[in-house]
Amino acid sequence: MAKKEKKELVKVEPAKALSPFQEMMERRFEDFFRRPFSLMPSWWPRLRMPEVEEIVPSMDIFTEGDDVVVKADLPGMKKEDIDVSLTKDTITISGDKKKEEKIEKKDYYSFERSYGSFKRSFSLPAEVQTEKASAKFKDGVLEIRIPKTEEAKKKEKKVVIE
Repeated sequence: MAKKEKKELVKVEPAKALSPFQEMMERRFEDFFRRPFSLMPSWWPRLRMPEVEEIVPSMDIFTEGDDVVVKADLPGMKKEDIDVSLTKDTITISGDKKKEEKIEKKDYYSFERSYGSFKRSFSLPAEVQTEKASAKFKDGVLEIRIPKTEEAKKKEKKVVIE
């Protein structure tokens, strides 16, 4: 008669809830193995990949004379894909970026697409006359000029540096 082997019961403890820090680290770790180059700093240009390309455009806001000027870099976009809205103290720029790249050679074919939306809102540095705003779009740069109100011009004071 064969001798029966004794089997030990294994005690399983329920999983503990992770702290917010542990959850964040788990996500970072998983993201790293899914997309290892997505966590690299942007100043490493050789490691940047097209699919990691930023959708959010860079923008500058400054005053020039009696105007508030907003410049946005929107390469590859059409003016029909951009929306600008103003209030007396806020500007919002939004749009849809679409990029398609097609390469056809004798024995090679590649077709890549990327899409994305963006929306950026900023507080303006002075009160403005929204009804007199003007915008130009040329060579992928959107420039918006908005005249300051008379009150905003009067409030401005030059400070002397000693």
